[in-house]
Amino acid sequence: MANSIIDLRSDTVTKPTPEMRVAMAAAEVGDDVYLEDPTVNRLQKRAAAIFAKEAALFVPSGTMGNQIAIRLHTSPGQEVITERQGHIFNYELAAMAAISGVLARPVAAPHGVLDWDLIRPALAPDIYYRAPTGLIALENTHNMAGGTVYTAAQIEDICRNAHGLGLPVHMDGARIFNAAVALSTDVATLCRSCDSVMFCLSKGLAAPVGSMLVGSAAFVDRARRVRKMLGGGMRQVGVLAAAGLIALEKMPARLAEDHENARILAQELSDLPALDVRPEQVRTNIVVVGIARTGHDSSKMVALLKAQGLLAGTVDAATLRLLTHLDVNREQIHRAASIFRDVVQGQGS
Repeated sequence: MANSIIDLRSDTVTKPTPEMRVAMAAAEVGDDVYLEDPTVNRLQKRAAAIFAKEAALFVPSGTMGNQIAIRLHTSPGQEVITERQGHIFNYELAAMAAISGVLARPVAAPHGVLDWDLIRPALAPDIYYRAPTGLIALENTHNMAGGTVYTAAQIEDICRNAHGLGLPVHMDGARIFNAAVALSTDVATLCRSCDSVMFCLSKGLAAPVGSMLVGSAAFVDRARRVRKMLGGGMRQVGVLAAAGLIALEKMPARLAEDHENARILAQELSDLPALDVRPEQVRTNIVVVGIARTGHDSSKMVALLKAQGLLAGTVDAATLRLLTHLDVNREQIHRAASIFRDVVQGQGS
């Protein structure tokens, strides 16, 4: 353990648990394009029930889930309001423009959390030569803002105002279970008024592949068609859905451990004067680390950390991002802080 690589680049690096591997090997399967895979059908039914929505659809990735939702909620020539650091704006390859013919209208928000006072000025006026607003997209937790969370009340307020104007609201809930754990609530409460929700099974929940898109029965029926159009129709995919069922049922209960590890890591790193870390802002499993005072940019810092056995992600040239997850234990968290200490003090350079 002492010599193993500590991978804090993302919670996407988690390996499926032994129980998941057994379930995958034993999964009952059928052709899901014909709606005949019983394991996929169980996963979709269970996801819908947990989110208190009518239906759910298993998709290969969170990006596909988000883009299906955008395609269904909008018409070409419209705008999608999203937070400036949001995933659908920055990390989905302008897919909303390429696939749906819509444009992002990014809005900066403190800690990545939008409210109606910030959204209202970004709404397009009813003028024929302006692209109309077609959708509001939220992200909970907010990835690049450091795992910050929207409360149920904040989401409800945005949805109430949006629906009053006839605008749908989509939730990029890639880590929505992390948000629910941090707020001591449940995902159904958080997403009650959202028109659609995407959440990932393959991040903190540790499934090897897959995300879910939930909403009304009519929405999911249309989503299945768009999934097929995008090449996401899968055959005997129950071997993956079996792991997804375990991720959905069992893994949310352990996310509090990841959150505690993130807080411990942030606290230890905040003791290093060369780093800018704010433990009080760590709500979930993401720690943002400012490195401007180290004299290194992100690429150099990542290389120095890697040489000492620690893998880190980047936000920009002066900021790193660290994510705790199932495959990093408390001992490794302390060792990660020690590696940072050696590197910023020059012993690892």
